[in-house]
Amino acid sequence: MKDNFSTQAAAYSIYRPTYPQELYDYLLSLVNDKNVAWDCATGNGQVARILAQHFNAVFATDISENQLSNALQLPNITYKVESAEKTAFENQSFDLITVAQAIHWFDFEAFYTEVKRTLKPNGLLAVMGYGIMFIDKRIDVVVHKLYEDILGKYWDPERKYIEEGYQTIPFPFNEIATPSFQIKTQWTFDQLIGYLNTWSSLQHYKKANDRNPLEYMFTEFKEAWGDDAEKAVNFPILLRVGKI
Repeated sequence: MKDNFSTQAAAYSIYRPTYPQELYDYLLSLVNDKNVAWDCATGNGQVARILAQHFNAVFATDISENQLSNALQLPNITYKVESAEKTAFENQSFDLITVAQAIHWFDFEAFYTEVKRTLKPNGLLAVMGYGIMFIDKRIDVVVHKLYEDILGKYWDPERKYIEEGYQTIPFPFNEIATPSFQIKTQWTFDQLIGYLNTWSSLQHYKKANDRNPLEYMFTEFKEAWGDDAEKAVNFPILLRVGKI
């Protein structure tokens, strides 16, 4: 599993969008028992902190110590530095396993072996993520220019799984058909720039060119944004849910 996010862990915790309550309500409605959950590749614990409101115990793992250092500490969450593909968990430990915006970095076969080992017989695996946001026509054009024209070759190959809506990842489980969800939020211009700075491709670009492309695109973004204090931002949610 790659670690593309340790260097901007603090920004990640501030600017990355959060999943809507209706998504969690849906997933929780599918889980028979709410004893123990595992949030794999938890990052800053965004999903773990929600699960902790409903499960007796939550284990949250990540390969990035920097990410975990920015995570919210709660008494029933145990954070551990571990890879997705090899953990110290006991067999049949979990009622729910979640992976948010991370599975495309995994060794699928090794991770799924671990899921099948640690999931309880009636347990649930929920793989979720989000695609590129849409705001309005003017901003979207500039975002896509950054995404495709400038950063295109700097995206990791695994990004294709996001672009394909997670529909092309292997998923060897009894899959449950799911409804569609969206992340809907309001952003200021500074929040947009902050979020774009968390893109892994932008970090790769900076490393290769010693320059942030947002520096010379800033005016273009600002003009496209206009005078609005805030704008509505929508992310399509990617979701695969299954049982053994």
